[in-house]
Amino acid sequence: MKIYTRRGDGGETGLFGGGRRPKSDLRIAAYGDVDELNATLGVARNQVDDPTTVGRLTDLQGDLFAVGAHLATPPPEGKRPKPDLPELPTERVADLEAWIDEATEATEPLKHFILPGGSAGGAQLHVCRTVCRRAERSVVALSMVEPVDPVIVTYLNRLSDYLFAAARFENDRDGTGDLEWLGAAQRRR
Repeated sequence: MKIYTRRGDGGETGLFGGGRRPKSDLRIAAYGDVDELNATLGVARNQVDDPTTVGRLTDLQGDLFAVGAHLATPPPEGKRPKPDLPELPTERVADLEAWIDEATEATEPLKHFILPGGSAGGAQLHVCRTVCRRAERSVVALSMVEPVDPVIVTYLNRLSDYLFAAARFENDRDGTGDLEWLGAAQRRR
């Protein structure tokens, strides 16, 4: 089976459940950003050292496939039935909050802004966090013009918080720690 179809050569792509949209469409951007987030989590999984975090990242990647499927499926038009979709990770929001609390309790209290970076795993988790924030912005933009299940926005918001806490945890575990932002004093060094 060939993976190319040539149907997208004109700048449009197909949606799950039927229909086509320009590749610049807000819906396409939203699920594309979620897909990019999923890929960055895959990179992070290979760079973090904590096996619990690796397992959580794997679970989150599965969640993001479900989120992407929902974003790739606009409400059905006419008599077209809505396709079967994987369940959204509604319960995962509570898990993410527990994981945030756990990581926060295991690290020093945050007293200053920190610069993204640190260990390889911590730095990649910061990259994941920023990609997650972009995905969240894309989904919010889409939700202003088309229906989007609100749990998706909540999930992405909590996920970005978790990725921040996980980056700090990874840096602490690695012995790297956080690099505090000192403003102008830092630039003089």
